[in-house]
Amino acid sequence: MIETPSLVDQYCHGVLRTELGLGTFETQLARTEGPPAPGTTLFDTQTGFAVRRWCPPLLGLEPHCLPARYLARRRELGVLESGRRLLRGSGITTYLVDTGLPGDLTGPTELASAAAAEAREIVRLELLAEQVADTSGTVESFLANLAESVHGAAASAVAFTSVAGVRHGLALAPEPPGPGEVRGAAGRWLAGRRVGGELSDPVLLRHLLWIAAASGLPLQLHAGLGEPGLRIDRTDPVLLTDFVRATAGLGTDLVLLHSYPYHRHAAHLAGVFPHVYADSGAALVRTGARAATVLAEILELAPFGKIVFSSGAHSLPELHVVGARLFREALARVLGGWVAEGAWSLADAQRVAGLIAAGNARRVYGLE
Repeated sequence: MIETPSLVDQYCHGVLRTELGLGTFETQLARTEGPPAPGTTLFDTQTGFAVRRWCPPLLGLEPHCLPARYLARRRELGVLESGRRLLRGSGITTYLVDTGLPGDLTGPTELASAAAAEAREIVRLELLAEQVADTSGTVESFLANLAESVHGAAASAVAFTSVAGVRHGLALAPEPPGPGEVRGAAGRWLAGRRVGGELSDPVLLRHLLWIAAASGLPLQLHAGLGEPGLRIDRTDPVLLTDFVRATAGLGTDLVLLHSYPYHRHAAHLAGVFPHVYADSGAALVRTGARAATVLAEILELAPFGKIVFSSGAHSLPELHVVGARLFREALARVLGGWVAEGAWSLADAQRVAGLIAAGNARRVYGLE
């Protein structure tokens, strides 16, 4: 039996503080552009089935119970107690939390308390730039304050993350933009922007990536499936190849988040470039009972010391549970199968499991 006694969740979000009804709970299972089609339910997905398999026992119910019964039990316990039981039942001992998702979500400190675990903050670059823009009156002050804010965040954050792929696409020019180009882009963005307006200008997105790369902290890049309405063809991580090559030698590790269905491309980049790591997590949540197949495909190409686990969870503590349980099951099935076939020794399988579950993330993010 392959064991993973502790997990470092190297990318997730906090959980909602409010109780949810059946409809609102269901909308959190998948990010869609509208409610489910009439006569259908998002519980009838791989993620929905995984929630029904792994979460009810943590709340004192039988596996696979009906959604209405599960949610009734959730309401009976209350949002705080049910969240505490779920998070503590996940087996995750360290959470790295992206605090840039909108909504009434718990931050790292609150999540750590509920889960009886450690938690550190990941700073989302685009949100940081938007907050700086809200309080900067001129282009010059915006650019100066932005550089200072990134530098200040690097002192306490464990990593930076970027949603440039979500906002624009990953086919960005690889080189850092020049000062005049940056000033011009900042002027146009600030002139046409309302308070709270999102950053999607490709020049400023590149500028942010290069400021973050100079900080020395790991830089996480979103790829593959993501927000509703996203053009997925623009988020293939292979589009980052030139940027990856340009950042080699800076001392900054790049972590390719999610990446599904382009997870093999992310694994390839992790195999070719020493400073690139492939995330194995959120793809497993989406694929549920097929998670072992997806994980095996990542293991085909990426060196075992270059793969990191994440749940990618947001809003629902159930997604933290599902991410962790599916990962453990998939890892045990894949590596255990190779041991049974005689291709691997049990000692090697156990060592690699420990690396992917926690060891690699502890090294990359300096959590030792």
